Amino acid sequence: MLHPDFLEHAQKIVLIVVLAVIWIVFRVPAAAPDVAVALPPASVQLPTVVGEPVAAEKVAPSLVVHRKPGNKIGDRVLTLPVQGVGPEELYDSFNDKRGRGRRHRAIDIIAKSNTPVLAVENGTIARLENHPLGGLSIYQFDPTVQYVDYYAHLARYARGLKEGDHVSRGDVIGRVGQTGNAETPHLHFAISRLSPGSTWWGGEAINPYPILLNAQPSEKAVRQTD
Repeated sequence: MLHPDFLEHAQKIVLIVVLAVIWIVFRVPAAAPDVAVALPPASVQLPTVVGEPVAAEKVAPSLVVHRKPGNKIGDRVLTLPVQGVGPEELYDSFNDKRGRGRRHRAIDIIAKSNTPVLAVENGTIARLENHPLGGLSIYQFDPTVQYVDYYAHLARYARGLKEGDHVSRGDVIGRVGQTGNAETPHLHFAISRLSPGSTWWGGEAINPYPILLNAQPSEKAVRQTD
């Protein structure tokens, strides 16, 4: 028969072993497998998970202008609207007074009758109009349909020009004249920023003078259309 003291020591040993096993299983993390993981070089951009915040992208300086919000008309390269007229010949008459207390809200570009009038930018012919004040005139949407370019007092339109036509910067769209209330041959040129609900008229007038000072000379039309 086993001695009581021996049984007591055996129970203690068994208890210690059980506790040691429990501690090893629950307290010691399993060793990671000895496997080499190949990481991509720093120059490689990993795909981003949908919904995860994305760091700001570095854009080349030459592309920044194309990503500006609002696509302001002053950010684009325009062509002077009268062939042969340079920026130094322009006069800022935007705030000049006119009859009945109104302001000019445009500039007048003096030129000989039948001088080609050019589209200042790419866009769409929004409206052709014959008005008692503006005479034969053209409203042209810019490429974003946020702005309208207005050409007035024309002698005539380019042959075949009609509403909805796409025009390119430098295209001949008409000829300088003095229709409407014009006393001398000139082009009345205006730019408007369209407001919500407005169509080809009723927008906010923008002074075209500082914009055209940075425009390209129009010594030669890009493409003759009349």
